[in-house]
Amino acid sequence: MKFQVLSSDLMSHLSTISRVLNNKNSMPILENFLFELTDSLKVTASDGDTTMITTLKIENVEGEGRFVVPAKTLLDPLKEMPQQMLTFTIDPQNLEIFVYYENGKYNFIAGNADEYPVLKDLEADAHTFTMPAPALLNGISSCLFAVADDELRPVMNGIYFDVKPDTLTFVASDSKKLVRLINKSVSAGFEASFILPKKPANLLRGTIAKDMENATISFDSKSARFQLGDYQTSCRLIEGRFPRYESVIPKNNTNKLTIDRQDCINTLRRISVFSSQATNQVKFEIDHNQLTVSAQDVDFSISGVEKVTCSYEDTPMQIGFRANFLIEILNTMPSENVEFQLSDSFRACLIVPVENNENEDLLMLIMPMQLADFNY
Repeated sequence: MKFQVLSSDLMSHLSTISRVLNNKNSMPILENFLFELTDSLKVTASDGDTTMITTLKIENVEGEGRFVVPAKTLLDPLKEMPQQMLTFTIDPQNLEIFVYYENGKYNFIAGNADEYPVLKDLEADAHTFTMPAPALLNGISSCLFAVADDELRPVMNGIYFDVKPDTLTFVASDSKKLVRLINKSVSAGFEASFILPKKPANLLRGTIAKDMENATISFDSKSARFQLGDYQTSCRLIEGRFPRYESVIPKNNTNKLTIDRQDCINTLRRISVFSSQATNQVKFEIDHNQLTVSAQDVDFSISGVEKVTCSYEDTPMQIGFRANFLIEILNTMPSENVEFQLSDSFRACLIVPVENNENEDLLMLIMPMQLADFNY
């Protein structure tokens, strides 16, 4: 067997799918890439639960076959190699591989592919729909920071895809914060749902390139498959029923504060330095177009306070937030200005962008903190 491939192409594809590999595996063969050579080269990486497959264009192909290649043995030299054409020759008898390049060669022994886990097909009643790849990227990126890490409630440890005939809603929550992003550009034509685990969600975020136009998503009751250009990601889904997220979104938050998003982030970063290390709490005092942000740490006798101009004409109020949660939310917002929708100091606060991305409706929720005794 023989083929040629550009080193930069091979490195790009292998480094992308190698992110699925674990440092420790229950099956030693999962420390390898699976190579399947035909008129193209299909490479697979898997951790047992999540599998990534990529297909590369190759030249001067001779023969066909399947074999496994140690990931580290192949990747480490490629990282240090300038762009050039590589020639792979594989002895079908003992699976010895020689890699020839401009100034040298190296060789190693491949493994038998028969032990590599076979990716199962989806069930016959699986659902399939297509959506813009940038919309998938934005949905995942908007939600990831709010995904929980809760052993007692595993259904919270992923992103909920709520598929409707004419919309797709992404939801994530850790009970302290919640993200709900409705995308109106997706027309699946059916109603279904699934929960995507955090690891494959992170892998997908790193796979979607700017030049990718569409993503094809197929899923059944246990697994999902995402086809994006030359890459396919398959994973096990989180089983169980996601909580009814609509019921926790308040409908009567009539006090509305509009503020420059970046100004608010910068203020929070400065003032949170003086917050308690245990709670990271900041206090908002809102009254007639002015927001006062304050924090203190009694244990170290430090405090800080800063005033920020905003738009607010409703009832004066005070409310406490965890600063790092609030910064995460604001960093994810696409708009220059954001609107805080408040009811009182004990109920959930909604934060929405003043201007949404096209075909999107983004809403984030943060639970307030009980105000500590602030003394100034």
